[in-house]
Formats: sequence, C-alpha cells, structure tokens
Amino acid sequence: MRVYGYLRASTDDQDANRAKTTLCDFAESLEIKISAWFVENESGAKLSRPELFRLLELAEPGDGILIEQIDRITRLDENDWTKLKSIIIENKLKIISMDLPTSYNLPKSNDEFQKRILDIINSMMLDILAATARKDYVDRKRRQAEGVKKAKLQGKYKGRPEDLELQEKIESLLTDGKSYNYIQNMLGCARGTISKISKRIKEESNGID
Repeated sequence: MRVYGYLRASTDDQDANRAKTTLCDFAESLEIKISAWFVENESGAKLSRPELFRLLELAEPGDGILIEQIDRITRLDENDWTKLKSIIIENKLKIISMDLPTSYNLPKSNDEFQKRILDIINSMMLDILAATARKDYVDRKRRQAEGVKKAKLQGKYKGRPEDLELQEKIESLLTDGKSYNYIQNMLGCARGTISKISKRIKEESNGID
C-alpha cells in the first residue's frame, strides 16, 4: 500500500504545510512511508480541489490518503461529501486520519468478521466527523456574518485587517533576493502571500498603479 499525504489550508494567507512535520512524525510512529505530498490552498467546503483530485487520479486500489484531521479533506455539504466518499470507495482507497483511530488501529488477526465490523465502524465515524466538520464550518460562517453585520450597524467595520508587519518583512526579503522557500521557512507564511507581495513590487517598479 502506498500512502499519500494531503495538506490543505483554506486561503493563500494560511500555510498549508503547517501540519507536515506532525504528519511525518505520525506516519513514522505507524511505520508508514509517505510516497508523495499533495498541497493546496482551497476551501474544504467546495468539491473542486485540483490537488485532491490529482491525488485521487494517481492513487491505485488499496492506497491510503494521510490527513491531519477529517476537516482537511471535507467541510462539504451532504451531497458533495457523498460524491467524494463514493469516489474514494469506488477506487478502494483508505483515509488515514489522526483524529480517527479506527482508520489506523487495524486488527492484528485475519478474522474476516472482525475486519468487516471495523470497516462499518470506521465508515460510520468518518461520516460523523464529516458532518461535524461541516457544522463547524457553517456555524463559523454564520458567526462571522453576524459579527460583520453588527460591526457595520455600529460603524466599526473596516474589512479584513492586513498584516502590514509581515508584508514589510516579505518585501524586505524579496528585495534582498531571497527565494520563496527561504521566506516561507523563515516567516511561516503562505507562498500565495509572498507571490502577492512580489507582484506588487514588480508593478510598483514598472510604474503600474
């Protein structure tokens, strides 16, 4: 069985590689070798995720998908989760998640009945965690909308604040000719953020407003 690591963050401002070290340590504890990594900055609430589907196309029956938590692979609504889960099942792939012990605590015996029971329990727990991840996403979005609405009524809403200090550090390092990888490792920021700053610097140097 080959195992592929999948890392996801919702926005370009977040570091999708944040959990990589944790997953490497976890895989080592299970004596699992990670064949390749698939990393992307996409919302877990949408089904269309290029790197996830590239993984699904590459993986073969019996392979595993290693994730930190179930919400890394799904914050989908019921219909889209059913579609994604069907693809995983039809391709005979296995989800191995740190927050789902039944996905990696396999029985040591070859008892077919025991394995079937574990598969049923694992599938049920997977659906429960997927539903919980979706509820958390919906609740958080609702609270954010309520907060924005309240702030607007009070005349206090200023939009999403920018991390000006981080931007200045990135700009300084880019000006010094540092690579994206160096800046990412140094500041712990996302490549998308570095790219935005780099584009802005180029536009300013070319006199583009």
